Amino acid sequence: MITIGAVGDLILDEPDPASFLAPAAPLLRGMDLAIGHIEVPHSHTTTSQSTDVPAPPADPAALKAVADAGFGVVTLAGNHICDAGDEGIADTIAHSRAAGLVTAGAGANLAEARRPAIVERGGLRIGVLSYNCVGPRESWATSRKPGCAYVHVLTHYELDHASPGGPPKVYTFADPDSLDAMAEDVRKLREDCDIVLVSLHKGVGHTPKVVAMYESPVARAAVDAGAHAVFSHHPHIMRGIEVHKGRPIFHGLGNFVTVTHALTPGEGTGAEELKAWAERRTKLYGFTPIPHMPFFPFHPESRNTAVAFCRFDENGLRVAGFVPCWIDGEGRPAPVGGSPEGAEVSGYIEEITRAARLNARFENRGAETLIDLTEGAS
Repeated sequence: MITIGAVGDLILDEPDPASFLAPAAPLLRGMDLAIGHIEVPHSHTTTSQSTDVPAPPADPAALKAVADAGFGVVTLAGNHICDAGDEGIADTIAHSRAAGLVTAGAGANLAEARRPAIVERGGLRIGVLSYNCVGPRESWATSRKPGCAYVHVLTHYELDHASPGGPPKVYTFADPDSLDAMAEDVRKLREDCDIVLVSLHKGVGHTPKVVAMYESPVARAAVDAGAHAVFSHHPHIMRGIEVHKGRPIFHGLGNFVTVTHALTPGEGTGAEELKAWAERRTKLYGFTPIPHMPFFPFHPESRNTAVAFCRFDENGLRVAGFVPCWIDGEGRPAPVGGSPEGAEVSGYIEEITRAARLNARFENRGAETLIDLTEGAS
């Protein structure tokens, strides 16, 4: 039997990146494969290209720390992958591979971006696909443009009561052609691999208890096409868990290591933009970051995190669950399963799962929290 683990966003944009991964490294190295999501480009380029608040590129040397901590595959399809331009994408891929990491989700064109990461562990062939569901469109690859693989999600606002200017109801759904393309990738990969895993960059930022209308249908479509599990990220906060046809959908694994001063207002170039964003963030999401953690500019609740895992044998998926982790005051995720702190993190994940009306049921067993895969099985 092999164990595959996955975490949420990785932003290693502070000195000594290995130190932030150190508490979790023994757990990750003990798995047959660990998968993480690289949130920002890793490059020495000075190019800044974004239609949103740009993420400056991080030091490529941090990718070696990711590999040394136990990660084998990294997904790249996300909203910031193009923030350092074409050079930033190429550098991120090249430096990841040089560090010994297999990449998925981005490339010099759309065909490369849709190409899976494939590795073998314990005699089983494992394929990983990565898609960005949140834009911006400028981050998407085309036949002639570098970028990421994507699922195009549409948003419709409907005023459903007689108050012009009042709050609308929001409908979100995937473009059928885009959804079909993802499903076809999954089906093709399933023909070539024993295990297929899909990584989705999706969801509403900093919001733990709401799963947008499009999220379950997109994730379920991946499972229907043959994926054994779906791992998601982007909101920078944990989201609930769903089981569909006996397979787990992690709707958001939150922050793992996300250390950066890039979103903390300071002095100099861009200071006014960051200040305006910080004020807007408070209005939109109702939180301010923890004052004594300026390197962690995220929701205080996002210190609850987890390492998701699935166990497989030659007959398929056998066990799924997560190891609860807590991000300490230094920004380091530490496994806390089997402790009172771990029970609190597991309880938090249970709470946000129920609040989002998702169906997963949990059982704490030692350092792990297991998911009942019979829920939602067909």
